[in-house]
Amino acid sequence: MASALPALSLLETRVLGVLVEKQHTVSDSYPLTLNALVSGSNQKTARDPVIEASEAEVQEAIDHLRSLSMVVESSGGRVMRYAQNAGKVLAIPPQSVALLAVMFLRGPQTAGELRINSDRLHKFGDILAVEGFLNELAERRDGALVRELAKQPGARETRWVHLLSGEPMVAAAPAAAAGDGDAVTVSELAAMKANIADLQVQVGALTETVARLCKELGLS
Repeated sequence: MASALPALSLLETRVLGVLVEKQHTVSDSYPLTLNALVSGSNQKTARDPVIEASEAEVQEAIDHLRSLSMVVESSGGRVMRYAQNAGKVLAIPPQSVALLAVMFLRGPQTAGELRINSDRLHKFGDILAVEGFLNELAERRDGALVRELAKQPGARETRWVHLLSGEPMVAAAPAAAAGDGDAVTVSELAAMKANIADLQVQVGALTETVARLCKELGLS
């Protein structure tokens, strides 16, 4: 069952997204080699965030996905090739796989953005069709795979985020509006998450200290 799957890392979801994307856009070279997956994962366009993953990091991500049966190894040829098996493992239709893949590649998006960005993977008739599949993913009996985020100030539409990497930490603004677009390495992202966790612990400790001092001083 999908709900029993461990949370996937950013790189693991990126690898899955690349496999789904290239399956539809460059079918002649699919399944993909390790080198193709590294290039697709580090691609500078149609990716959010842009990352710089090493060959070893991508291979590690592939190996973990293989252990979950979400990626399968292709036999034959001089080099090993890999294909995605997400739809079968998660028990979802190709339309839902396409929507998840676009979120894996580009982060949280509105239903309208998802329709446009998934056009090469699946052509949805209208935005209502996209919303229908998103709602199915959100209300899935074996565990929600997506969630509709709260509407941001000034935004006209809500965005959707996938949950295969666990609960979203922050409903961040699109990367296009955030700085110079420099690439972020997988290691740097892990370090940032660790720093956030440390800060949360420190804030919790300070809160407890202040509460104790107020109690000792008789302050409300």
